[in-house]
Amino acid sequence: MTQSPHPGTPLLIEVGQIAVRAIDLPRAVAFYRDTLGLPLLFQAPPGLAFFQCGSVRLMVSIPEPGFESCSSILYFTVREIESVAATLMERGVTFRGAPHAVHKAGTTELWMGFFDDSEGNTLAIMESKSVG
Repeated sequence: MTQSPHPGTPLLIEVGQIAVRAIDLPRAVAFYRDTLGLPLLFQAPPGLAFFQCGSVRLMVSIPEPGFESCSSILYFTVREIESVAATLMERGVTFRGAPHAVHKAGTTELWMGFFDDSEGNTLAIMESKSVG
């Protein structure tokens, strides 16, 4: 069994990323980059663009199946994602699937786990892990 973090220790550290859905990604990239002036970090297929917005990353994307009705997703940065997920499940949270790696860049993997809040809004926990 995964050990839970110490009682009183915050599980969710900060908002690390917010996702906003787009219907026309090139149009959305132009808006966020050129109109709003946000620095474009990178684009990744299929249908993703990432911008820096202070200490928060903004992901503009074509929604994946199952996420079409989401307008925004809050991604909370955590440490020890498996342990945090286990603690949240003990508290009644149901994950859509186990936290897993969604992206690898060099020696870093980005892990995420998705769940819904009490109102049906999609939320996620995320952790960057060193690998290799």
